[in-house]
Amino acid sequence: MVKYNPKDWITFIFRFHKADTFRQLFPMMIFIGLYSGAICYLEVEYWKLLDTSHVKNISIMHGMLGFVISLLLAYRTNTAYDRWWEGRKLWGSLVNNSRNLAIKLSAILKDEHDKKYLRFLIPTYASILSKHLSNEEVGQILFENVELQINLQKHKPNQVAQVLFQKINDLHQAGKISGEQLIILNAELQSFTEVCGACERIKNTPIPYSYSAFIKKFIFFYVMTLPFGYVFNLGYYVIPVVVFIFYVLASLELIAEEIEDPFGNDENDLPTAKIAENIKRHVEEILLV
Repeated sequence: MVKYNPKDWITFIFRFHKADTFRQLFPMMIFIGLYSGAICYLEVEYWKLLDTSHVKNISIMHGMLGFVISLLLAYRTNTAYDRWWEGRKLWGSLVNNSRNLAIKLSAILKDEHDKKYLRFLIPTYASILSKHLSNEEVGQILFENVELQINLQKHKPNQVAQVLFQKINDLHQAGKISGEQLIILNAELQSFTEVCGACERIKNTPIPYSYSAFIKKFIFFYVMTLPFGYVFNLGYYVIPVVVFIFYVLASLELIAEEIEDPFGNDENDLPTAKIAENIKRHVEEILLV
């Protein structure tokens, strides 16, 4: 995730980060510029169309459709950001629940060996979930003679949650955790799989294809028809104007595409690996033997 100073305007304006849409759209902007120049040459120099030509009235269509495309892009961007922010809230919930579980276990358990095992196991869930959502490979996890078997063919976070609950249940059967305490701990244990399920819902349910495809086609044909009408008023200045309009509209769509799946490896995706490291550090501090 890109870290920045929101008050540094100069850096924003003149620095081109690798996540900036300008880099991604530059080839297409060159094509749009050449295309606009060709249309301008044909209408002004080759066909020599007059101001009375009906082609000039095409700009009326753009005035009417401009409001529609602005509404579509605003809705598209807001929807994508809602998905990104919901993912961040879910991981914030995982952080809090991991801390709460560690705090309660720290007060309940007296055996140092049990604390040491749970000190390893609780943050492991966040680490495995981060890799699971970003489709990274997960192997066996080793911790001081404790080997956690991860079957790559099965749901990996569920396996860690199952081992965690089994450990808590074993402590209950051994008399180290009472029935009332088990009920108290159950809320945090259950929240782990609830967070996982909600994150998977975001990741596995993209924006409907027809909606996304329509916006892209709408932007493309809107921009490609701009030079026909505005050549009469702008002349060859239509080239930078059309390129700039394309940059603005296409950038909004690219930004929405990137943040609608917040669990990937893009520059603006959520730093789930970093959050998992913070959970590990906090839990280790709480369950310090």
